Amino acid sequence: MNFIRNIQTQILASSWAVLKKLTYEYQKDDGTWEQQTREAYDRGNGVTILLCNPHKDTVLLTRQFRIPTYLNGNPDGHLIETPAGKLEDENPEDCIKREVLEETGYKVDKVTKIFEAYMSPGSVTELIHFYTGEYNDEMKVTAGGGNIDEQENIQVMETPYKEALQMVREGKIKDAKTMMLLQYAQNMRSA
Repeated sequence: MNFIRNIQTQILASSWAVLKKLTYEYQKDDGTWEQQTREAYDRGNGVTILLCNPHKDTVLLTRQFRIPTYLNGNPDGHLIETPAGKLEDENPEDCIKREVLEETGYKVDKVTKIFEAYMSPGSVTELIHFYTGEYNDEMKVTAGGGNIDEQENIQVMETPYKEALQMVREGKIKDAKTMMLLQYAQNMRSA
């Protein structure tokens, strides 16, 4: 079924990612066609992971400054998140392993993909690949902290699992991908 036609695209910005203005005709449920205009932000797809240490009952989280949250009322602009990154010219599994090493300093070899999700499909094209994995102290090979070339200044937080859940309840963790992964872990523990 062809439900969209006559797509016209205008590039509004393309410095860090691509912001497009799209005008198109959309066929509604009653069969009539309606012209619509939307903006779509394409920054590529991404990856994220919840790293757990089952022996210590901890998770690895990161804390970093996010200007959009600051602009939207987050007093210091910092977010507590799971390690994550943008897919480059690699498959998602290799990407998350690289991101974990860059951000946390841990070298993980085995990760498990659990699902994919669009995080803000009304305006952002990004599809995030979600993973879980285990870490231990022997896997720590560098200090972590992010990629200096990407202006990352990441604090690594080894956090007790129960404390991470409490941080969600208290509003200290507001990052959707992190909340989703912690909820997934909680569901798996109670299954």
